[in-house]
Amino acid sequence: MHAFLTGLMLAAAAPPPAAAVAPRPCAIGAPCPRPLPVRVVVVTMFEIGKDEGDTAGEFQLWKTRRNLRQRIPFPHGYHDLYYNPDTQILGVVTGVGSIRAAAAVTALGLDNRLDLSRAYWLVAGIAGIDPEDASIGSAAWARYVVDGDLAHEIDAREIPADWKSGYFPLDRKGPNDPAPPRTDGGEVFALNPALAEWAFRLTRDTPLPDDPGIARERARYTGHPNARKPPFVLMGDQFSAMTFWHGSLLNRWANDHTRYFTAGKGQFVTSAMEESGTLQAIEYLSKIGRVDKQRVLVLRAGSNYTLPPPGVAAADYLLRENEGYAGLAASVESLYRVGNRVVEELLKNWERHGETPPE
Repeated sequence: MHAFLTGLMLAAAAPPPAAAVAPRPCAIGAPCPRPLPVRVVVVTMFEIGKDEGDTAGEFQLWKTRRNLRQRIPFPHGYHDLYYNPDTQILGVVTGVGSIRAAAAVTALGLDNRLDLSRAYWLVAGIAGIDPEDASIGSAAWARYVVDGDLAHEIDAREIPADWKSGYFPLDRKGPNDPAPPRTDGGEVFALNPALAEWAFRLTRDTPLPDDPGIARERARYTGHPNARKPPFVLMGDQFSAMTFWHGSLLNRWANDHTRYFTAGKGQFVTSAMEESGTLQAIEYLSKIGRVDKQRVLVLRAGSNYTLPPPGVAAADYLLRENEGYAGLAASVESLYRVGNRVVEELLKNWERHGETPPE
């Protein structure tokens, strides 16, 4: 049975005699009278190579800059947890995809070694970004997450001539069916809008990294003014699907799907794979008081565009991007700069924010 080697010792009511044996640490899966208090959970999905000292994925900057040095064994998840006992920030790497994310967050939420009852959850990951809305390196706070996997699908080579897409919701009779969406199928997750808008107001003037490489890349998007801007912070919703899709037709599908399931209130900006799993797990955990779903923030920064620039085939651009995202370095830096401003504010005013989420 694994155990914490530091930080989770069971405290006695009074200092023990000098000759007393130290209390046993809390073991994984066992009751824990003194769980670690957590104020912020930073949720990342992957790392590249090592956790420190090489090319940074989503987790590395948080681990090094927020001094997440206390390793917490997490064999029932994808990656060990890291914690700072002074700030009470916990870092988790869920693994890529909604299944791994849901499993890891559920395991985390049920771990008796941790007190997550008042924790804020900051999901901070890279994403595809719609050039209609923003440029690579830009960071978007979501109010909605829409699931793109719960659907019917027909291969595009076999769809009827009047269909816009081979994808359509499970409860509809094709993509042109005007029936309203169901509300209990898990296709849409509405985040706390006041919290999301507070985070945006707090961070919208954050200077984001720019460099000649991403400047050259965005200059190719001659028909998309927002794609040509230097990186900026915006409000924008996320489309969560396990398939790494690309191209103008699927980009239209993501926009349509997002508008449909949010009754026109949502605006697709970023594409990713995990949040439908993460948020479903948090919703269930919230029902038993393990976490508070009103304290969840989703921040995604564009590492690549969701469709190619003019004159480039979707397949060619997708294959090139898979060799290395043009905006990877900028996006992980943007995630930290923007997300950390929220973390700093939450910690600085914890006496207030610990009781009630800001708005």
